[in-house]
Formats: sequence, C-alpha cells, structure tokens
Amino acid sequence: MRFEWEVLQNENPEPMALFSVFQTTFLLALLSLRTYQSEVLSEPLPWAPESLKVFINSTHQCLHLQWSVHNLAHHQELKMVFQIEISRIKTSNVIWVENYSTTVKWNQVLHWSWESKLPLECAKHFIRMRSAEDDAKTPEQSFWSNWSSWEEVDEVLEEPKEFSCETQDLTTLNCTWDPGSDTGLLKQLSQSYTLFESFSGKKTLCKHKSWCSWEVAPESQEMYNFTLTAENYLRKRSVHLLFNLTHRVHPMAPFSVLFTDVSTTNATMTWKVHSTGNYYTLLCQVKLYGEGEVTQHNVSVEVDGEQLFSGLEPDTEYRAQVRCANANHFWKWSEWTHQNFTTAEAAPSEAPDVWRNVKSVQGHSVVTLFWKPLSKLQANGKILFYNIVIENLDRSSSSKFLSIPAPANGTELNLDQCSYQIHVTAHNSVGTSPASVIIVSGDPGNKEVEEERVKGTEDGFSLSWKPQPGNVTGYIVEWCDRPRGPLCDLQWKSVGPTTTSTVVSSDAFRPGVQYNFRIYGISTERVPYLLEKKTGYSQELAPSDNPQVVMSNLTSRSFTLSWKDYSIESQPSFIQGYHVYLKSKAGQCHSGSEKAVLSDDAVCCKYKIDNPKQKTFVVENLQPESFYEFLVTPYSSVGEGPHGAFTKVTTPDEYSPILIRVILPMVFCILLIMIICYLKSQWMKEKCYPDIPDPYKSSVLSLIKSKENPRLTIMNIKDCVPDSIEVLNKQEGTRKSLTETESSKPTYLYLLPTEESYSGPGPCICFENFTYNQAASDSASCGHVPVAPKAPPSQLALLTSPENLLKALEENYMNSLGEIPAGETSLNYVSQLASAMTGDKFSLPTNPPEPALCSEYKMQMAIPLGLASPPSSGSSSLSSFTLLDEGEHYH
Repeated sequence: MRFEWEVLQNENPEPMALFSVFQTTFLLALLSLRTYQSEVLSEPLPWAPESLKVFINSTHQCLHLQWSVHNLAHHQELKMVFQIEISRIKTSNVIWVENYSTTVKWNQVLHWSWESKLPLECAKHFIRMRSAEDDAKTPEQSFWSNWSSWEEVDEVLEEPKEFSCETQDLTTLNCTWDPGSDTGLLKQLSQSYTLFESFSGKKTLCKHKSWCSWEVAPESQEMYNFTLTAENYLRKRSVHLLFNLTHRVHPMAPFSVLFTDVSTTNATMTWKVHSTGNYYTLLCQVKLYGEGEVTQHNVSVEVDGEQLFSGLEPDTEYRAQVRCANANHFWKWSEWTHQNFTTAEAAPSEAPDVWRNVKSVQGHSVVTLFWKPLSKLQANGKILFYNIVIENLDRSSSSKFLSIPAPANGTELNLDQCSYQIHVTAHNSVGTSPASVIIVSGDPGNKEVEEERVKGTEDGFSLSWKPQPGNVTGYIVEWCDRPRGPLCDLQWKSVGPTTTSTVVSSDAFRPGVQYNFRIYGISTERVPYLLEKKTGYSQELAPSDNPQVVMSNLTSRSFTLSWKDYSIESQPSFIQGYHVYLKSKAGQCHSGSEKAVLSDDAVCCKYKIDNPKQKTFVVENLQPESFYEFLVTPYSSVGEGPHGAFTKVTTPDEYSPILIRVILPMVFCILLIMIICYLKSQWMKEKCYPDIPDPYKSSVLSLIKSKENPRLTIMNIKDCVPDSIEVLNKQEGTRKSLTETESSKPTYLYLLPTEESYSGPGPCICFENFTYNQAASDSASCGHVPVAPKAPPSQLALLTSPENLLKALEENYMNSLGEIPAGETSLNYVSQLASAMTGDKFSLPTNPPEPALCSEYKMQMAIPLGLASPPSSGSSSLSSFTLLDEGEHYH
C-alpha cells in the first residue's frame, strides 16, 4: 500500500496534494468538536439545584432537604433526576447515595427526607446533591451538573450562651442564660443545668432551662465565681462567670410618681425608689414629652426624688417618665415609670384670623364673616365662644353686639350701605384674646381687574403681585378649596406688608379643577381692596367632553357648524381652541386643513381653530351629492377631547336649491288658489252649477197652514193648484208633435176660472222660477196667464177640483204613453200660480177683483212629461198644450 501510495504521488502529485489538504481539514474539525464537547461537559447545566437547606427532625431522627431549580422558563415542566450524597463525621466518609427522580415546574420548591439509623446527636452529617435531565430514551448520555457545596448538620449539645447574674435588692442573685436549641431527646434523657459557686463551694440543680436563683450569703460576700454546666446522656458543656456583687445591681423601677404646684407654665414632679442599702446612691433619669419636644434631666436620689419643670405651655398635656441606676457602679437602668399631667389654662394669646365676603342684595349688604380656629398654643385652653362688636362708622352712637358659641367659625350679617368696623375676640374659661379688626366699607370701590393665568405644581400655586405704592398693613390671598361643590369652603392666607409673593398649597387641591385666586391689599385704615385675579389648575387634564354641535346652512358645497352652549370654564384644562375633523370617501384635503390619522387608523382632514371663543365654523369646498362625517373636539396644552362618534351628512344636488326656489312659490300660489276656491265654493256652485230644487223641500210649505195638521212639512198635491202644464216630447228625425203643425206659439193649460166677458189680465200671484230667470210674458211686472175666451165655466169648475184634475191628468197621461216613444219623456219645471182670492179654493169667483200687483216666489213644482195629452178638439177641453222643440224652454 505504501508503495502504491508513493507511485500515485509520483504519477499525479496534484490529487495527492488535494487529499492531504482535505485530511488536515478533517482532523482540525474533529479536534475542534472534541474541544467543544469537553467545554460543554465542563460547564454546569442551566438547571442545577440551588438554595439547598437542611432541617433536623429530632423526634423522628431524620433529615429533611429543601431546594429549587431557578432557571426554568415560565410554565415550563422538566423531568429531572437528583443525586444526593450523605457523609458522616467528615465529607469523605460517604454513607448514603440515592437518585431521586421527579418532574420539576417553574418556581417549585422540592423536598426529600432521609432517616438516620444512628442518633443525629452523636455525629455531624454532611449533605450535597447534583442534577441531570431525566431522558428515558438516552439515559446513559445524561450530563450531570456540578455538585452543590456541602451542607453541615450538627445536633452536638450546645453550651449555654449569654450567661449573666445580677441583683435588685442585694439579697438574691438572678442568673440567666440562653440554652440554645433543644436536643429533642426523651424527657428523662434531655439536658440538665447545674449552678456551682467556687468561693462558697455551694451547688444547686436549676429547675428551669434558662434561669436560676441564688441566695446571697449573709456574711456579705462580694465576689462570686459561678460555673454553669449543661449535660445530657451523650456529652457535657460548661461556662464560667466571675463578678463583684456591688457591680451587678439592677434597681427596681421608681414608684409613687406625683405632680404638685401645676400652673400654666410650671409643674413639680416627685417620686420614690426602692432601698439598696445605706451606702448606695442612685442616679435617676427624667424625661418630659410635650407638643413634639423632649427634655431630659438627671437627678441623684437616695430615697425620694424631685424635679421642677418650667417654661411649659398653658393647657397642654405632658408625659413624664423616670428610671434609675447605680450611681457608683453602673450596671443597668431600671424599668421606666410613666405619668401624665396637664398645665392650667390661660387667656388666648393671639387674635383670631378674620376675613369677610361682601354681597350687595336689594340695597343692603350681606357680610359673611369667617375666622380660623386658634391653634392649641394660641388658644391656651378650650375656646367657649366668640364675641363680635359691630360699630357704625357713619353713626358713631350705633353699635351691635353678638356672641357666637364655639366651635362655629363664621356668621352672616345684614348691614346697610354705611361703613362698619367689626371686632372679633375669642374667649375661654380664663380670659379674652386680642381683638381682630376689619372694616366693611359702604362703597367697596372695587375696580375691574383683568384675570391672569397661573400654573400649579405638586407643591401648590406660586403667586406673586406688584407692590403697592401707598402704605399697606398686609396682603390677603383668597381662594376656594371646592370651587365646583355646593359650598365654596372659602380659604385665605395673610402675609406681611413687605411680602409680594407666596405659595398656596392645600391637600384639597385636585387635578383638573380650576381654582380662582384674588389678592387684596389691606390699607392703613384696615379696608381691603382688590389688587389682582389669578386662575389656574394644580394639574391640567385633557378635555373631558366635546361640544354639542348643530349643523345649519347645508348646501351642495358647504355647511355651517355651531356650538354656542359649550362652556370652556367647566373643562379640566384651559381650552386653547378646537379641532374640526372631516371624513370623506375622496380623502382629499383642501387649503386650511391637514391630513390626520385617528386612533382607529382612519384618515381624515383636520381644521384648527385657534380662538377658544369662536364657536362657529363653515366647512367649504365640498362636492355635491357626497357623503361626509364630521367631529368637533376642543384641545388644550395637555391634549384634546375624546374622539367619539362622528356625525353623518350628505350634501344635496347642486340644482336642488334653484328648483326649490322656483317650485315652492308655485306650490304656494296653487295652495292659495285652492284655499280661496274652497272658501268660495258655495258662490261658485250657485253661479256655475246650482243644485236642482227638490219639491219636497219647498219653502212654500211654510205658507200653507193646514188646519188639520199645522206641522205639515211635505207638500201634498191636493194643496197645489197648477196654473198650466207644459209637456215636452223629444223626437228624433222629422217626427214632431201634433200641435207643432198647428201653432208655433206656446199655449197653456188654463186651470184658473175665467169668464167669456173677461179678457184682460186678472188678479193673480206670480211665482217666478229664478233658475230659469225669464218672464212669463212681456209685462213689466210678473207675467200673467193668458185667458181662453171660450172656456165653459162648468168644465172649468170641474177641472179646477183637485181630485178631478188629478184624475184627468192621469187618464191623459196614460193615453199619451202610447204615442210618445220610450225614453223621450222628461220632467219640466213650470211655475205654479195660485189664486189670490178668498173663500173656498174650489169655487169659481163670480165677480173677479181688480188686478193687483203680483208677489214673487222662487220655488217650483216638477211633474212628469206626458202627464197630460193634447185634446182631440178645441171645444172639448178648457186647456191648450204646446209641444216644444229641442232647445226651447218654458217661460
């Protein structure tokens, strides 16, 4: 093979060189991989056990382990195995190895217990552990983490700690110590404590595990050397203590603490101490607590102690306490003894801080007085009432006195337009405070002051004002803590005459609430006058609501928005202007607006109004018949109002307004004409198409008085006497009536009685039909019925009878039906003539009266055509008939 390799090299050196390079590269890669594996194996796993703690259970003689895995991800679960080693006496002496498998969750605390065959008190134990991922597929390839550090567990008996002895009365020693942890052995085998004193050789078995009493020797032994021994059935521990009895004196607490001679500013404190022998002096420490101040005094005491307190505040509660210790050889202080006392009251030391609010109501002034309660240091006691004296400066003899019981802090006064001086004093059980004086002028003379804006901070409002050229006694800053609440809660702050700035702070200040401040100057005459006004917010917030917008003047190219009822003073910040948002499908913004993207990614045009007092806006450059949405919101320095729902609007057609301007007047005119016609309908009806009269509703019935039935309303034919009847027959073609060939003049059926000798017009009553308003004859007055000269009286009398007349008419009518074609008969209306004669209407007059003027009547009677037929000969009938052609009518 070597030979062949060399031959190949000699024959073709280039492939050999390439193979050599490849071999070298492979070896280097393999070396790097092994190096990486060794580094990975050397690094600890990310899930190594941490925070290992070991607890001892002496009762069951077992060890309890607790640990956790910190590097698991949130909600991650991992199956792991933990290897635990336990050594005894020394770490190299491993007595137990165990693998514990479990599923580990994020932020979980794991537990494991081991029971010892040997009592844990006999030897020390050491515990450590490591972990690996429990992979069932490749358990041999699991990589263990590094071992944790060894944890030592020792249950070896502990020696007593902090062993000490002391005395309170030089007759008994009290020795105490800390026994440490309990071994947990059985009661009869648990540890015991023994106290031994080497100088006296005495020994005592202590009944308690932490303290023991020792009687002091009567021979006044001063030096003591104690040995305290603690032991159980396994081992023994001892501690030693050497001391001088006089150096271990711990006095008892003082008693009988009293206060005498207590006044407004002074008090004397006395107390007693327990005796510790004739040759010992105690050092007592006294402390006094009051109004945040603490004073301390040291007093040497043998039996009784006394301390004088001075410079106290009146009506103030104090707390005094005292303790004592050995003055020669200090060991420990005694316990504190406490006692309280209160100084006596004194007259108030300061005048009340007074302010006022003046309102003019119907010719008089309503003055509200306010005063702040005096502080405890100022009141010097409990304030019982306030006295108010009101003096009229215009009438010096007029004054008024008021007494307001505490705890009131104000009152209301009704004063006239005069100037008043008001004195306010506070009173307690001892005396009166100095007076606070304020002037209420009849003419306040407050000038108009322009309001200035201020900006608040977390510390409050920083206010400043210009100094006054004249003499002032001070300045007052006024404001309300709750400006929007039902009560103003007026507050004020007084500053000196040389101060021109102050910081106003209050726990009642809230973000988004506007506060108004007024600064007054107090003249030398104690008259307040307004200097400046300031307003601001402790913290501005974005506007809370949008204005209620009304749209008007909608055209195809524009519309107007207005919001006149929007109050900018009630907003949580200073309104600087308004934003008008306009949405459209086109999405084009014209000059005067800019594109804006809302929180919902909607794109719209935004118009900005810089003047907060402007409450109208005209949206222009719109397209006809287009859909738009708009929103108006205020803005301030901290943001703008909420982006609520947009209002929708559609512009009309460009020509609709022109049509409306033309159509509306036309519609109005038509409606006006219709109304006029409706109102004049009765008049139009009478002129154009009058109603056909109804004979059964004729008013002639009112003229007929029936003796039998005076209430008759329907006209009976028996009550009517017709004067003539005209029958019209409508014929087609050349067919004519019989009478048409004989005469073309109309003739009448005479029903009135006549005589042959009487040929002139007789007396009658003429009833004229106004519907067909034509005279019956050519007479200037009512038409008279022509008289037939040859009518026999006998036949006339027969026909004038109603019964005979009707019978004759009926017979003639029936006979004429055969000659008149069906459908060619109609009704005609003739005037009815009645005789103007007295007596029986069925009798004929023999001597007719002279002609008289006729009266007119407007009603008519209807009878069917063909009711009468023409007579066969002129001598057989008293009546004549005329058949009229079409178009002719009766006169």
